[in-house]
Amino acid sequence: MNLNNSATDHAASMAYVMSTLSTRTLHHFAQEAKLNGESLKDAFERYEIDYAWYVLGSDRLREATVDSLARRHHHVVTEAQRESLAGVLKSAAEAQAPELLMSFDNDVPDQLADYLLASWGGGAAAFAIKP
Repeated sequence: MNLNNSATDHAASMAYVMSTLSTRTLHHFAQEAKLNGESLKDAFERYEIDYAWYVLGSDRLREATVDSLARRHHHVVTEAQRESLAGVLKSAAEAQAPELLMSFDNDVPDQLADYLLASWGGGAAAFAIKP
């Protein structure tokens, strides 16, 4: 596998993840909670809100993406693909500002699964290992 292609694939995947994220600051989220007439604690629990860097770097999001590939596309993820997915999510997590929040209850796993399968050529080609 060409290392330059690997770096390019990783960068493209990272850019895709970053473009699909819906993040908010605590201030913005608090305003939404106020408009909904709920406490911030209730809103955090209902939406399962955490720091964006934590959500993106979590085993939960990685496994939800793998599950989406299996459930929606009947694709069995190889170890190389799993490592690459973890690398992309780790890079996305590191790129997040410390104050940004996001919800575990989002469509990132399904969107990412769709993107990855397309970038893998419908599942036939292995996804590039992160640089």
